[in-house]
Amino acid sequence: MRTRPDEEPLTGGTMNSVVRVGDTVRRDAGLWTPTVHAYLHHVRARGVLEVPEPRGLDERGREVVSYLPGDVPGWPAPEWLWSGQNLHDAGRLLRRLHDASLGFDVRDAVWQFPGHEPVEVVCHNDAAPYNMVFRGGRLAGLIDLDTASPGPRVWDLAYTAYRLAPFAADAFDGVSYAVGHLDPLARLDALVAAYGIPYLRAEVLGTMVRRLTDLAAFSEARADDGGPPELRDHARMYRADATRVARLATP
Repeated sequence: MRTRPDEEPLTGGTMNSVVRVGDTVRRDAGLWTPTVHAYLHHVRARGVLEVPEPRGLDERGREVVSYLPGDVPGWPAPEWLWSGQNLHDAGRLLRRLHDASLGFDVRDAVWQFPGHEPVEVVCHNDAAPYNMVFRGGRLAGLIDLDTASPGPRVWDLAYTAYRLAPFAADAFDGVSYAVGHLDPLARLDALVAAYGIPYLRAEVLGTMVRRLTDLAAFSEARADDGGPPELRDHARMYRADATRVARLATP
């Protein structure tokens, strides 16, 4: 419920209510919020200024972070989203974010979502176009880091590839432009090259399958717990996509 006239609801999320107030974004805080804010301070101090600046809690106990101006793609996705430059920039930004997380003390830290082994970095866990900010059609920021938790680099990279290569069945829903020129496997290779660690296709695709299986189970559990009913449709898509990607991962 809006309780002050300067609150502007932000659309796109399905998990919680997010509003803009001036140059800040506010949402319900959780037990993980102090950890995430400490993590944001950590990576920003190491030069990753493309993520929001944490600003504590407001008078209602909501978390407050800086607003990153720009465009967050919705669906149908704009054609400029699929540029080779944005694919390259996404790989580079994800690498910088991961590298900047090194040295962050994850011992006894509280996260909203569980971590994954082996722990190499702090993962965003949802580094996808709907959590990316663009200016003039170029990637300029990454938001919604409340989903972060420790894990392997490839866990994040695989999901970014799923959404940006893309391998997701809904990537081109409703678009009116031609997409036949987009080769997901070649774009996966380009994303991995931009990230800068020579993961094999099979490794990234295999991780993608595990990531989608995990996401399907999570989506179904959220729906069972009173979440949006469309999460069940998402879960079915993730499982079908996992089956299709598994075939690609097998030589």
